[in-house]
Amino acid sequence: MIAQMRDIVATELAPTATPDQPGGLAAALYAGRHIEFFSYGFADDAKRPVTPDTLFNLASLRKPFEATLVALGTLRGELRHDDPLPKYLPELNGDYIRKITVGELATHTSGLLLPTDHPPWPNDSYSQAQFIDMLNAFAPPAGIAPGKQRIYSHAGYVLLQLVLERCYRTPISRLVESRILAPLGMQATSIPERGPDNRAMMKEAALRRVVQGYSDQGNAIGPIGNQQSYFDFPGTGQMFSSARDLSTFAAACVDGRAIDPQLREALRMTQRESFHTGQTFGQATFGQAMAWETVHLPDVTVVDKPGGLNNASGYIGLVPGRRIGIVLLANRGDYPHEIARYKILPALAHLLTARG
Repeated sequence: MIAQMRDIVATELAPTATPDQPGGLAAALYAGRHIEFFSYGFADDAKRPVTPDTLFNLASLRKPFEATLVALGTLRGELRHDDPLPKYLPELNGDYIRKITVGELATHTSGLLLPTDHPPWPNDSYSQAQFIDMLNAFAPPAGIAPGKQRIYSHAGYVLLQLVLERCYRTPISRLVESRILAPLGMQATSIPERGPDNRAMMKEAALRRVVQGYSDQGNAIGPIGNQQSYFDFPGTGQMFSSARDLSTFAAACVDGRAIDPQLREALRMTQRESFHTGQTFGQATFGQAMAWETVHLPDVTVVDKPGGLNNASGYIGLVPGRRIGIVLLANRGDYPHEIARYKILPALAHLLTARG
């Protein structure tokens, strides 16, 4: 069975990470308490091979971790999904922003759509004060209201970071580390601060494990450890992790037998669909959970989160009903992660179903 599962994954991944394509790929499969790793290509121009312990920029794969903090907070009675944002950030006093709740930020149903969320991408960066001013001035198009639609908003999760930091009076990196990473034993994952050169401020030993990022055309973008953000205040850079560490997170999301029951329930809570978008693609229909997307295919439901920058791509896909999880990390932009959603995960689920 494991050999068949490995063949399914390798057959799909190998053509996406050939020597004529930039960078490399690290992948991990969790299935029934068994983990398999797949490594392709190179981390940098020096041809350093990618391994399961190579560190990648996770881009928006950071969002499920912040969603987990929200879920943990609700389970512990520390915050509520229906708390209005001014409860934590009283400086949010605009007509629209003050009506949004914590849960609406976490599920991308706030209606927020700021210049940092869509092309044409702005050239400006924003201090925290400028960000608050932009939020207070936000007025939606006609027909948009909190909780009534799904609009993906990176800025909404930056705002969620500020809510969490104000709620707990603790920086986001320490919250994620103490409440999620340490309990799961994820020692290679962190949210470093950005230095003046937009390079992650990491210990030298960790930085030696980080990839160089490339465009999908093979051009190097930024230094090794490059972080990108339109927001010029602490905690707004990306998370870094390895395929090995993220396989632990994926395992906790679909299995979680050996972890704290409250953290296990929080991880499950983040995966529950709260808004059905009505969007269709082929035979798939889509919904939104806390950070995660739900993809309803004819015979299987996939819960997943893609993430990407112009020099990094990531994907975590789960089939909770079959206790399957997959992680894809590439050091190039526009990696075709859809192969996991539409090919690899359904094929694995069908194999397990056939085997009973």
